[in-house]
Amino acid sequence: MLDTFTRQFIKTSGADILVRSAGVGEPLVLLHGYPQTGVMWHRVANQLARNFFVVCPDLRGYGDSSKPDGGLSHEKYSKRAMAQDIIEVMQNLGFNEFFVAGHDRGGRVAHRLSLDHPDSIKKICVMDIVPTVYMFDHTDQNFATGYYHWFFLIQGEDLPERMIGANPEYYLRMKLGQWSGAEAIFDPQAISEYVRCFSDPRTIHATCEDYRAAAGIDLDHDRVDQGEKIKCPLLALWGDQGFIQKNFDVLPVWKEYAVTVSGEALNCGHFLPEERPDEVIDRLTRFFV
Repeated sequence: MLDTFTRQFIKTSGADILVRSAGVGEPLVLLHGYPQTGVMWHRVANQLARNFFVVCPDLRGYGDSSKPDGGLSHEKYSKRAMAQDIIEVMQNLGFNEFFVAGHDRGGRVAHRLSLDHPDSIKKICVMDIVPTVYMFDHTDQNFATGYYHWFFLIQGEDLPERMIGANPEYYLRMKLGQWSGAEAIFDPQAISEYVRCFSDPRTIHATCEDYRAAAGIDLDHDRVDQGEKIKCPLLALWGDQGFIQKNFDVLPVWKEYAVTVSGEALNCGHFLPEERPDEVIDRLTRFFV
């Protein structure tokens, strides 16, 4: 999928990142979430490439990008490390400034990008998230039930790896079904690609490391930056059928973390670019001008 995009590996200081790119105009990086790959943008990337130079990487640990050892504190999967990959990828492509849109885990990498590299990020869009530290600080029974995977994936002694590894395709399909809206239809080719990548035991382990980092070193970084607001314009989009809509007042929350915030809910579940691609194309095209 994304067959018209150039496909290459770019070596960063911490990983080998698979990058798909195409288009003309200002650079726009699209960052995917769990348990997917850069292919999740397949319904929006070609259209966006008419107005932007679109870059769709696989985050480290995901897809066909490399899976480095996480380290004792899982620091190799901190959002800081994953954000640094994106900075180095874009520098390799010749860009020191760019737009970024991130869904799910990719939104958390985009958030860290905007804090660690404010001179590089011109505008940011986050999809179906509120900040990690805010979510942990407001944990209750609803959160623990709806986002149980946050607490399951961080367990040690390879418990989640063994359980998911018993049937990774079942687990992935269940997550897509549980988190999507009632009318969601995923492209079978896209699902095949997600299954191919997620069935690799190294991917299962690396994605658990992503969540372990989120519950540890990422929170340390976030608390150090508490009160430091994102300075570039931020667009928040989320699904009105999903967990975020039901549990958080999205725009007021993001206004605690960014200076200039706008956004809205779309009529879908968690996977906005696949459930409501036309609306996503429209909102991103109008925002990233």
